Amino acid sequence: MTVLDSIAKQANRLATDVQASLKRARVEGERRLLQRQHRAALEELGERAYELVRSGALPEEPLATEIGAVESKLMEIEAKVAEIDALRTEEEAGEGDATDAAAPEDPSRTAFPMVDTPPPAAGPGPGWEAAEKFFGDGPRPS
Repeated sequence: MTVLDSIAKQANRLATDVQASLKRARVEGERRLLQRQHRAALEELGERAYELVRSGALPEEPLATEIGAVESKLMEIEAKVAEIDALRTEEEAGEGDATDAAAPEDPSRTAFPMVDTPPPAAGPGPGWEAAEKFFGDGPRPS
């Protein structure tokens, strides 16, 4: 067996392994997509069932535990919304009291100060003088 035959066999084995890996990755990706679609369908089913139970079209007894859990979470969400509103109100009231503290108007201006810098003046930039010294006196761009 020659060296070229050995290399060709290794290359074929490697190509086969790569193709199998790609196929496995594609199938796993399709499986994950189907799982996401399944979860979305279950979510829609649950929302519809909840609506039907609340409207009286479906009896509540077989789903009483699940309905109770949903309503409990809804009450927790409403409590958090009220807490957020209260905190927001406190912050707004506190902003009026802090006259000597310089608070930034927009947090994005603090995070991205380069946006507030004026555009550079037309003409050569700050390194132009060094370039003129290196390359000699030439025509300046306008």
